[in-house]
Amino acid sequence: MSLAAETREAARARPFVLDALRADVLNHSAAAAWLAAEAGLGDDGDADTDAIATALRRFREELSEYATAGRAASVSMRSGVGVAVDAADAEDGSAADPLLRVGGAAVVPEGRDTAILATGAVDAAALAAVLNRLAAAEVAVAAAGVAGETLVVVVGRRDGATAVRIVEDALAAVPTDEE
Repeated sequence: MSLAAETREAARARPFVLDALRADVLNHSAAAAWLAAEAGLGDDGDADTDAIATALRRFREELSEYATAGRAASVSMRSGVGVAVDAADAEDGSAADPLLRVGGAAVVPEGRDTAILATGAVDAAALAAVLNRLAAAEVAVAAAGVAGETLVVVVGRRDGATAVRIVEDALAAVPTDEE
């Protein structure tokens, strides 16, 4: 594989590098040095960072511009939820209607956490934007998922109001590949 192909593959494996390339805010020389070390670019361990920087510049020309689009969604908050492991539906219906279920775990209406729900034009890209923004704000996420027209994120009780604002802001500017 050529160094240019290795560079493109290394950038694709690190989405933040792709975003920086698309937004045209990447220091190509610094990124080349970092990728050489991080991704082990170059056959002999002594990578040509100038060649990697050139490959990044050329790769940038192939990418669409960084853009965002708002998502029409209603955001609400539900207090008193929890994440229950092995939350199989009980015969008496006590575990019915979880907000989110993944395998044997479920977000159930008993607990000390807060669920943020967004209903409307949501998808995996919207969830990724929400999770990235919550991580940047250092809001811990106990559970998250999206299905159909519903996105659910579970945070600690005290982070509920902050998380609502973050989710609303994230949904107003979801990264998109469309120009």
